[in-house]
Amino acid sequence: MDLQEMILAKAGAAKEAAQSMNMLSTVVKNAALLAMAHALEQRCEAVLEANQQDLEQARHKGVKRSYLDRLMLDESRIKGMADGLRQAAALPDPIGEGDYSTIRPNGLEIRRVRVPLGVVGMIYEARPNVTADAIGLCLKSGNSVLLRGGSEALLSNKAIAAIMSEAAYHAGIPEGAIQLIDTTDREAVNIMLRLKEYLDVIIPRGGAGLIKTVVENSIVPVIETGTGVCHTFVDATADLSMALNIAINAKTSRPSVCNAMETLLVHEQVAGEFLPVLQEAMAAKNCELRGCPKCRAILPDMVEAVPEDWSTEYGDLILSVKVVSDIQEAIAHINKYNTGHSEAIITESLHNARLFQRCVDAAAVYVNASTRFSDGCEFGFGAEIGISTQKLHARGPMGLLALTSTKYLVVGDGQIR
Repeated sequence: MDLQEMILAKAGAAKEAAQSMNMLSTVVKNAALLAMAHALEQRCEAVLEANQQDLEQARHKGVKRSYLDRLMLDESRIKGMADGLRQAAALPDPIGEGDYSTIRPNGLEIRRVRVPLGVVGMIYEARPNVTADAIGLCLKSGNSVLLRGGSEALLSNKAIAAIMSEAAYHAGIPEGAIQLIDTTDREAVNIMLRLKEYLDVIIPRGGAGLIKTVVENSIVPVIETGTGVCHTFVDATADLSMALNIAINAKTSRPSVCNAMETLLVHEQVAGEFLPVLQEAMAAKNCELRGCPKCRAILPDMVEAVPEDWSTEYGDLILSVKVVSDIQEAIAHINKYNTGHSEAIITESLHNARLFQRCVDAAAVYVNASTRFSDGCEFGFGAEIGISTQKLHARGPMGLLALTSTKYLVVGDGQIR
């Protein structure tokens, strides 16, 4: 069986299973999620062994530190995957949920209800936890799933998918609903992008190159998840101690992820006081600062920022810093360079907080909090299948509702038009 035949067989099996997934009860789906969570924890060592092999191969290839961080699993991250499945099981089942009803003057009863998308295709890089999140959310929302993870995480993804599939099928999920394309051949992506007869949607999750390839070449509808050039603006009225704590968390707690801060904007009225403290704190975290001319006038030893820095997602311990004259300049800079992901203002001004949240164009806009909260679990979604930076169908962290569509149920007693 060649590559295309293999992928078509898996896609066909997922499509066939989707017909039964639509009919599953909430009880069965929740039981499957709990069984998968338990299985992941019980067989943690097998997952870690596979992941260690992936890490060794990645190190041998010389991949950068931030990529290794996304790839690495440990007991706490596996527990986090299991907890995400349990949280999804505890959430209301969206399928069949009505959000509109009316009785027309002619007597027609019309209801709009949530239905599964059908077969969800996932193309993603590096992070093996996406395998667990995608399977759990797709099953709870009544969908089958066809997964194609990054080649560097192949063994980890195979281990996770095998463990979860066994537990799910034993709990009553239809055979074939979980499919993993277990090949490193890059042609697999191109084949998936043409599976319009089998896939109802494709969700890419990874770097800018992958997302661009999928968006520009897929004939299957795409929900675009974006890169994260995220900003934090320290306003003139900010509590500077709070601002420092948030900046450290947003940049250094996990710099490789898409909700990490990449650019810090500082109001000129507080820059002289705030920037030296920031530099000292970031140096302790081994974070390099790249500043505009106004920053370097205050801190001459700061690395000079170049124009490309303002639009770069570093995914590393590097932070670009710019001094701005007012909130309008901060908003204009953010709307020019951001990727529609997550933006934050640190301020004690209610007027500025409201202005920032109204005018900044992003999926999540924060006041006095770290952008690191842009996450399905933190938003109460159990997990996430990605963070959508587009404006159609879904935007922001994508949980169960984002994996559903709607249909209208119309009941009459003989009406004609």
